Amino acid sequence: MKDFPFTEKKDTRSGFGAGLLELGRTNPNVVGLCADLTGSLKMDAFQKEFPERFFQVGIAEANMMGLAAGMTIGGKIPFTGTFANFSTGRVYDQIRQSIAYSGKNVKICASHAGLTLGEDGATHQILEDLGMMRMLPHMTVINPCDYNQTKAATIAIAEHEGPVYLRFGRPVIPNFTPADQKFEIGKALMLNEGTDVSIFATGHLVWKAILAGHILAEKGINAEIINIHTIKPLDAEAIMKSVAKTGCAVTAEEHNRFGGLGDAIAQVLISNTPVPQEYVAVNDTFGESGTPDQLMEKYGLTENDIVTAAERAISRKNK
Repeated sequence: MKDFPFTEKKDTRSGFGAGLLELGRTNPNVVGLCADLTGSLKMDAFQKEFPERFFQVGIAEANMMGLAAGMTIGGKIPFTGTFANFSTGRVYDQIRQSIAYSGKNVKICASHAGLTLGEDGATHQILEDLGMMRMLPHMTVINPCDYNQTKAATIAIAEHEGPVYLRFGRPVIPNFTPADQKFEIGKALMLNEGTDVSIFATGHLVWKAILAGHILAEKGINAEIINIHTIKPLDAEAIMKSVAKTGCAVTAEEHNRFGGLGDAIAQVLISNTPVPQEYVAVNDTFGESGTPDQLMEKYGLTENDIVTAAERAISRKNK
């Protein structure tokens, strides 16, 4: 099992803030909009350096989406920022009608997603957002794994024409991807080649999948680990190539088991070569208040849960 050393832990939302600031310096059409959470979204550096290109809309998320859609008509590239729950659930109608339906070039940037939001509790811990957004025609859906990849993704989506949903989070996690790694929308990243089971992970669960790979290696199981940072468009070719070797799959995501990465990959598998697949995801429930580690443990999103799922998938393959 390949090692992935890291020198620091960082939050992915800070990767977004760094990427946005860099874009501000290189692309004069990039503008920022925020719904009263500038510090939480790490948009304050952009606001300070480019005050004429930053719009604080207050607690008016629906209005923010409408403003962003309108700005694209004049050639601007708006990056909206608020918590993931408010970026999707609260404004789904505006996104559907004013952004996705019209194919507007809006970048919907969402922090504090999933259970790792922690103590704010179930009302803020959206676990349905990937499914909601990937069902919208024209929408690209991206869920990077660490600070470096979030920064790279933020920069990359400015070059992509069309609406994008970019999901990231609050907790500090290992920052292990290379700082100079090119981010290609829709292109999965091979982290460890293996022959026994394919583990497809996204977002915060990528590092958990790496930890699981080491545990599995100690048990004599050679896991192939792939970072699916783009949920839509999905890299079906990489998925099929992997399961052709391993014959079974595990999907790992900080999201409801319905509608997210697991279901997206299941659609690919069932349309091509069905193989045993196990989900590591929240089992159709809301979250609750607690520390991120407590919640990931309780809701089955740890490296040990990925190990158990991999062993189940292998046992099903061998029947």
